[in-house]
Amino acid sequence: MKKMDIIIASNNQGKVEEIKKFYKKLNMNFLSLKKFPHLPKIDEKFNTYESNAIEKARNISEITSMITLADDSGLEIDALKGKPGIHSARFGGENISDKERNQLILNLLKDVPESLRTAKFICVIAIVKPDGETYTIKGVCEGIITKEPKGNSGFGYDPIFFLPKYNMTFAEMDKDLKNRISHRGKALREAKKILLALIRKK
Repeated sequence: MKKMDIIIASNNQGKVEEIKKFYKKLNMNFLSLKKFPHLPKIDEKFNTYESNAIEKARNISEITSMITLADDSGLEIDALKGKPGIHSARFGGENISDKERNQLILNLLKDVPESLRTAKFICVIAIVKPDGETYTIKGVCEGIITKEPKGNSGFGYDPIFFLPKYNMTFAEMDKDLKNRISHRGKALREAKKILLALIRKK
């Protein structure tokens, strides 16, 4: 059976590879936006993860007439009143590195004790079909912001997001463990049920 093509509407290669690895056993051919350089950049202009994810998936699906998966995710830190939140990918400016962005967070929390450094990662996935049919799934993972970066795996805020149950940050985990327990992993697991249903309907 020919694999079903599906676009991952993201330019974040770390995120794209995570999703591909998670779904490697599905009879689907996942394509990143790099395969479609002519597609426009979709701005994340809304104030909810769900709206941003749907906007990205719907726009790409309409242009390509292909099933499209998009996510919007963010880190919400209680001591920063939920920031960086939906602005996580651009927090501190468009052109700074992940390392600089993490350091910015640590600087903002330098006087905050561990008991008040609670945070959560949130991920909302949208799957949109060419006919406009839309599905959304949400995943949440709670943790604590470290005092310094730890680990070399992952991407984004992974080196400063610590999970007490596992005594390590996301960046210290192997990919299989992270995919099992992370906010994106939880959302992807639920989204898998939808993708399997789409394969059966093919």
